[in-house]
Amino acid sequence: MSEPQPRGIKFREPPVFERGAPGRSGASLPPLDVPEVDPAVLFGALARKDAADLPEVSEPEAYRHYLRLSQWNFCIDSQLFPLGSCTMKYNPKVNEWAARIPAFANLHPMTPEELCQGSLEVMWRLQEALCEVSGMDGCSLQPSAGAQGELCGLMMMRAFHEAKGRSPKKVFIPESAHGTNAASCSLNGLVAVKIEKNADGITHPEQVLAAIEREGSDGDVCGLMITNPNTLGAYETFLPAICKLIHDKGGLVYGDGANTNAIMGRARPGDVGMDVIHINLHKTFTTPHGGGGPGSGPVCFKEHLEPFQPSPVLIRRPQGGYGWDYNRPQSLGRLRAFTGNFGMFIRAYAYIREMGGEGLSMASTLAVLNARYLWAKLKDHYLAPVPQPCMHEVVLSDSQLERETGVKTLDVAKRLLDYGFHAPTVYFPLVVPGALMIEPTETETRETLDEFVAAMVAIAKEARETPELVKQAPHNTVVGRLDEARAARQPRLRWTRS
Repeated sequence: MSEPQPRGIKFREPPVFERGAPGRSGASLPPLDVPEVDPAVLFGALARKDAADLPEVSEPEAYRHYLRLSQWNFCIDSQLFPLGSCTMKYNPKVNEWAARIPAFANLHPMTPEELCQGSLEVMWRLQEALCEVSGMDGCSLQPSAGAQGELCGLMMMRAFHEAKGRSPKKVFIPESAHGTNAASCSLNGLVAVKIEKNADGITHPEQVLAAIEREGSDGDVCGLMITNPNTLGAYETFLPAICKLIHDKGGLVYGDGANTNAIMGRARPGDVGMDVIHINLHKTFTTPHGGGGPGSGPVCFKEHLEPFQPSPVLIRRPQGGYGWDYNRPQSLGRLRAFTGNFGMFIRAYAYIREMGGEGLSMASTLAVLNARYLWAKLKDHYLAPVPQPCMHEVVLSDSQLERETGVKTLDVAKRLLDYGFHAPTVYFPLVVPGALMIEPTETETRETLDEFVAAMVAIAKEARETPELVKQAPHNTVVGRLDEARAARQPRLRWTRS
């Protein structure tokens, strides 16, 4: 790939406070038709002494300001979004249409059951679909995101043990699991026990057994938390044996299902022995996340955990219709106000109905195919820490490149911006030095993947021939390299005229 060249007009936009002039306005209001009131009389000491220093701008100035800011943003509608791990990069437009149907979009969360039967049915059918995908017996849509799904699953596991008169504390977590797993343990008063990363990137039963024996008696095994496929992009092939081992020790198995988009329609966590998982709707089922909208992390579980799920529980009534069951004496209670991010449910259900079973299976197949294509093309230019082909995301390391050239992971990420690509996830997973995690998703074409490969190969070549070019990147963006460490330590969050 040749040296990237800047094209088009780039606006360096100041804060809106620095636009406009005193007395300028973009509004046209009629004369005041009520008596004027002195705020100082009404508010006393609370009244302002000085007028708020707000921007005074015309309509074109205001509109151009926000439009130009939007042009700084990188979005999936413009290019491949290679971030790895828990962020989905595909939000079908039909999902957005469905979520904006007025009867859904304007529904008040306190609407009586008899007036929102259609919406309750959508939620119930979504729960049934997620049970089918996961191989579980029940589902709760209440958790707001994957991390809250983890918290919920562990709370259910803890309640299960307590109902049997037990209080085990140890939860065994492989290093290749998601980092939030340990935090969820701490919030539940449980103790996270690390299982070291293996050379082949997957967890072996003998490792789990050794960790259990090392940490004390069998009676203190609350369970295991495992991510599959894991953060190294590898499939945990020993899961059936590991699940049996944990169950034999009296524990339960929590599956971090954030990467379900690699296996849906091909493998079901419930079938290999897992007791409870969460599924990120914003990852596997294409709902927005982060700046684009709230997340959603439903939990799916086996029948023996059903009494402990969050309440109220959505049920289909024997006499017909749908409603909420509040009579759940063993429930862990509410996780949040109301019962979940409803707009995300509509989007996920629309996607599932549009795709059908065969479509969902094909989506996971293509996600793995695209990732393995990148792995095959890039593993000779950047180290591959796991020897076997990856699943849905590619984990590479530029540690050798740094030793040879001094170019670091962050330099590669910044240089990608000059080639028109958003940077991948960097420095994660933590167990891989100089990690670059790339997830192409099933939606990207071979042509786009080839462009990305060409950029990555070109940057590796630049690092060896002109390392300073890469170290000082980006060169063609509106804003150059920022002092990110200083920005984190000394943030300037409020604009002042001085």
